[in-house]
Amino acid sequence: MSHRSLSENDLRQCLRLAGGGTLGLFLCKLMGWDYGSFFCVYPMLLLGLTPSINAHVVRQFLAQAIVVSLEVLLIYGLFGDRPLLMAPLAFLSFYWRFRLMARGPLFMFGALGCVFLSIQLHFASYPDTHLLDQVTSNLVAAALTVLIAWLMFWLFPDAEARAPRAAASKDLPSQRHEALLGAGIATLSFILFQSLDLKDSLSAQVASILVLFPMHWHGIHFAGRIRALGTLLGCLVGLSLQLLLYNHYDVLPLVTLLYWLAAFCCARLHTLEGAQGVGFGALTTLAIVFGQYLSPQHDAVYAVAYRLSSVCVAVLVTLVAVFVLHRLLNRFPSLRHASHA
Repeated sequence: MSHRSLSENDLRQCLRLAGGGTLGLFLCKLMGWDYGSFFCVYPMLLLGLTPSINAHVVRQFLAQAIVVSLEVLLIYGLFGDRPLLMAPLAFLSFYWRFRLMARGPLFMFGALGCVFLSIQLHFASYPDTHLLDQVTSNLVAAALTVLIAWLMFWLFPDAEARAPRAAASKDLPSQRHEALLGAGIATLSFILFQSLDLKDSLSAQVASILVLFPMHWHGIHFAGRIRALGTLLGCLVGLSLQLLLYNHYDVLPLVTLLYWLAAFCCARLHTLEGAQGVGFGALTTLAIVFGQYLSPQHDAVYAVAYRLSSVCVAVLVTLVAVFVLHRLLNRFPSLRHASHA
C-alpha cells in the first residue's frame, strides 16, 4: 500500500467520501438537528462500504432503515418494560440479517441493518429518549444520505467502470456458522451495553458490530486489530481538530473546512487499503466524535480518551467471545465453517 498511488477512480472516491461526510455534518449542525451521529455516520457507511451506487444499493439502504425503524418501535413499544424478552428479540433481529449477509446478494441490507439496529436499540434504551423523534431522525438521515450519495456520484463520477466484486460461494454449514456467530456476538454486545449502562459508548458499540463483517474467526480477529488502530487514528485526528478549533466550535465554515481535510486524509488511507481497514475505522470514529460530541458541554480530551479506551475494551471482549463461540460451533458438523477444514 505504501508504494501504491491513487488512481483517478480512487481520487474521486476520496472526494465523494470527504464531501459526503462533510455535507452531512454541515447540514445537521446548520439545522440544529438531534442525533447528529446519524447524519454524520450514515454517509460514511454508505459511501465507504460501496465504491459505486445504483438502484439496488439504494433500495437496500432505504429498506433497511424503514425495517429497523419498525422493529425498534415494535420491540420497545411492546416489550420495553420486559428486559428478559429483549435479548431473544434482538437475537432474532440480528440473526436474519447475518443470514442474508452470509448468502451474499443482500449483504448491504444485512450489514447496514445490523449497524443501524445496534445504534437504534442503544439510543432507544435511554430513559429520556423520545422514540418517535429518534425514529424520525433515523428516517430523515437515511433519506438525506441517499441524496448526498447521489450528489457526490454526480459531482465526482468514476473515470472508468469498476469491475464487479466476485461473490464468494459458501456451503450451507458455513452460512449457518456465520449467521449464528454474528447474531450471538451482536446480541451479547447489546446485553452488555444495556447491563452496564454504557450510555456514551456509541463508538465501542458500533465497533463491536463492524468487526463482525468478515463473519468468521480468521477475518474477525484481523478486523479487530485494524478497527482498534482506526479508532486510535480517528481519535487523534478528532482531538487535534478540536484543539485547533478551541472555543471556535460554533464557527461552522471553519469546522467544515477542517473536517473535510481530515476526512479526505482518512478517505485516502481507506481507498489505498481497498477494504474496511484503518482508514474506514478512522472515518466512522471521526464522524461519531464530531456528530455527537462537538459542543462546549463535552471535554474533548476526556471524550476522545474514553472513546479510545472503550473501543479497545469492546474489541478485546468481542474477539474473546468470537473465538469461544467459533470453537463451540465447529464442534457440530452441520455448523462447521469451511475455513476450519
